[in-house]
Amino acid sequence: MSQSENGSKSYLIGIVMVAVLGGLLFGYDTAVISGAEKGLQAFFMEAKDFSYTDGWHGFTSASALIGCIIGSALSGFLATNLGRKKSLIVAGLLFFVSALGSMEPEFLFFEHGVPTYSLLIMFNIYRIIGGIGVGLASAICPMYIGEVAPSNIRGMLVSWNQFAIIFGQLVVYFVNFFILGDHIQPLVEEMGKGLAAINPAAQWTVTTGWRYMFGSEAVPAGLFALLICFVPETPRYLVSIGQDKKAESILAKINGSAQAAQIIQDIKDTMVVKTEKLMSYGAMCIFIGIMLSVFQQAVGINAVLYYAPRIFGDMGMDNPMMITVFMGVINILFTLVAIFTVEKWGRKPLLIYGSLGMALGAFGVALSFGHAGMEFFTAASLLIYSASFMFSWGPITWVLIAEIFPNTIRGAAVAIAVAFQWIFNFIVSSTFVPMFNMHLKEGDDFGHWFTYGLYGIICVIAAIFVWRLVPETKGKTLEDMTKLWKKQK
Repeated sequence: MSQSENGSKSYLIGIVMVAVLGGLLFGYDTAVISGAEKGLQAFFMEAKDFSYTDGWHGFTSASALIGCIIGSALSGFLATNLGRKKSLIVAGLLFFVSALGSMEPEFLFFEHGVPTYSLLIMFNIYRIIGGIGVGLASAICPMYIGEVAPSNIRGMLVSWNQFAIIFGQLVVYFVNFFILGDHIQPLVEEMGKGLAAINPAAQWTVTTGWRYMFGSEAVPAGLFALLICFVPETPRYLVSIGQDKKAESILAKINGSAQAAQIIQDIKDTMVVKTEKLMSYGAMCIFIGIMLSVFQQAVGINAVLYYAPRIFGDMGMDNPMMITVFMGVINILFTLVAIFTVEKWGRKPLLIYGSLGMALGAFGVALSFGHAGMEFFTAASLLIYSASFMFSWGPITWVLIAEIFPNTIRGAAVAIAVAFQWIFNFIVSSTFVPMFNMHLKEGDDFGHWFTYGLYGIICVIAAIFVWRLVPETKGKTLEDMTKLWKKQK
């Protein structure tokens, strides 16, 4: 058969690979702070016009998440009005500007290398700009892939976006490691005494190293912004704006000409009304989408990913950064498990098994953390916890969010669901350290077991939620979901 009858797999793979670069930037941007934060903290602690407290450092480390909330909230409006492709171009440009601005926040307005309160504000503005790009990419990349992919491999292709996120985090761990080179990170005790007291080997990290770490993101960001210009708009968006022939041409390249005509008809049948109210298909549809996002963050995974070097350091590990890199490799491997099983096993089983695996790991950490002689068991429990997330809630949440909403409300519904995801990401990330350091009496380990015990309980609740409420979308077309929610309304 000719390519026009079968479609072109290479064409589909090409445009999906470009789209998942947005996921790689998502992971890169959120994880770059892990290597840069100590040097950044020491740099701003030398400021003369204000005191750079732990509170300021916590805000600065997490400020990109504020942008993520804004970006995800805007994603529905932009995806609906600009289209999926143009919205991703905007995201790429925001990543690029943020990378260069975070590297050189003094640009045009401030003296280089002189930390001030105004410079701190400017730095955080650049980080928030990057966060807006992350928020847009986090919502629109899986939406884009879900709308171009054939139904029989859609779950696998959307899962590649999560692989790209985790790969982006692993890449930046290595980039930070190589940028640091023979230099060392400043110690917290040295920071309190000012820049002059810092070990000379750490001076380069404080003045220059963190800049290179943030600036390194400009390379993949520029590549993404350029390549996304060469991919097509999604057929479902084109139908929604009346460009049926263009949509059918793209579908023919992906699915073959005969199947393209049928898909176009199915899309048009669900788009008789182009703009519908958010609750047109019932509150349960929106509730499930939101709770999938909430549970993905409430299980506590980002408390591990963002603070991994510090956690392993607190365990007494000699080289916490290398163990963090090892964890990143494990995460990559288990994300591949999801990619190659999601179309065989379905979405629900992976989420349920992953929830139970995470609960086992979290309870293991709660019971063993801080106990002499149990460091290996604690580390193994953390790896089980992280690996279980990577074959379940990590990729499958994005698959479901891209699939479960009807065509006519998908842009707005995905935006709301992803906004909740970033809100709870911020909540979990900002509460982890205070919870982990809680004590009922001096010297006890209450915060350790309470924090991971809480995450373990949430994992069990997440498994029950999926079992009872989440519909299986394996093998269903996006148009089938419209019919499903109409029946349940």
